[in-house]
Amino acid sequence: MPTPTLYPDPAGYYGAFGGSYIPETLQTAVRELSEAYDAARNDPGFAAQMDELNRDYIGRATPLQFAPRLTQHAGGGQIWIKREDLAHTGAHKINNAIGQCLLTLRMGKKRIIAETGAGQHGVATATAAAKFNLDCEVFMGTEDMRRQRPNVLRMRLMGAKVTGVESGSATLKDATNAAMRDWMATSETTHYTIGSVVGPHPFPMIVRDFQSVIGRETLAQCRAQLGRLPDCVTACVGGGSNAAGMFYPFTQDPDADGVKLVGVEPGGLGTEFGKHAASLTHGRPGVLHGSLSYVLQDDDGQTSPVHSVSAGLDYPGVGPEHAYWKDSGRVSYASVTDTQALDAFQLMSKLEGILPALECSHAMAHTLNVAAAMPSDQAVVMNLSGRGDKDLDEVVRVLGL
Repeated sequence: MPTPTLYPDPAGYYGAFGGSYIPETLQTAVRELSEAYDAARNDPGFAAQMDELNRDYIGRATPLQFAPRLTQHAGGGQIWIKREDLAHTGAHKINNAIGQCLLTLRMGKKRIIAETGAGQHGVATATAAAKFNLDCEVFMGTEDMRRQRPNVLRMRLMGAKVTGVESGSATLKDATNAAMRDWMATSETTHYTIGSVVGPHPFPMIVRDFQSVIGRETLAQCRAQLGRLPDCVTACVGGGSNAAGMFYPFTQDPDADGVKLVGVEPGGLGTEFGKHAASLTHGRPGVLHGSLSYVLQDDDGQTSPVHSVSAGLDYPGVGPEHAYWKDSGRVSYASVTDTQALDAFQLMSKLEGILPALECSHAMAHTLNVAAAMPSDQAVVMNLSGRGDKDLDEVVRVLGL
């Protein structure tokens, strides 16, 4: 295992995980990014600019909505939904893309690259690039391009170059590999807008911080609408950005110590090797894409093939902060199968008139079980991280509708 360049976090957010396992050619770019972010987060002007963009461009705050028919169906506690699907571009990914594009401008760079699986981070990055006049190239596995064709068209319409990746399983891991290779060759003029809480430090921290607007809003909305904090909060976990954005403010609020936090991973077709993408449930510590975290791997340390009906969860690793939360016990993690997620997708559509993304359909499937075990005076909040328009073709194909 290579020796990492560590950027110690005084609060110990990553515990034994994280680090910066990268080649020497990227050390300067990562150091430059770390310095730019440190300067930005201490700049009141940057915070004011982010607040303005969140409000006037992204459409924040997104609503916290009671789901009466899902609550009735579960037959137990109240189900509340944080509506990130109503943010501009239809998912939480825009929160991070806007922030990282502002950092790109601060560093004086004019080109950004991104990886994408379900296409939502690619769409968000292409959107932000169009707004800020940046050249944009998005790497996407050809299998995901097939599954998420509408998002490929959206990226191209906004001026981004979408580069198909045919290696490996032609999904998110392979797109990330291709983006990392490009970044190694072009880092002097290019910023890599990683879309999840993965990669070398400071990426997991940066993405978490930009996504933490979700959790901050949820805390305030629960106090205003429920009159208290919820008993449980759920979110889907692939790389883990929407969950980190929701959970992190809860881990920092002393009043939220008693709130149970649950991340829901893709259980795919079962527990057999290569049939799922539940890194925290079935993985073990290893290095992937620049950081130490839980990784699905074989006995020789080779990254495992993975499967999920959701392109956005089809990844063999997870952000290092999730690994820390798992080992510390602050967050618990469950897994949901393809079938359960597809059932939840249809149920939410029919009972609430909301088409959820297949990613957060995993969280909804588990949320129904959590609510069913609760008394009626308790409440669970689920982060609805994106809308399901992008998944309709795949749902129709898989279900034979």
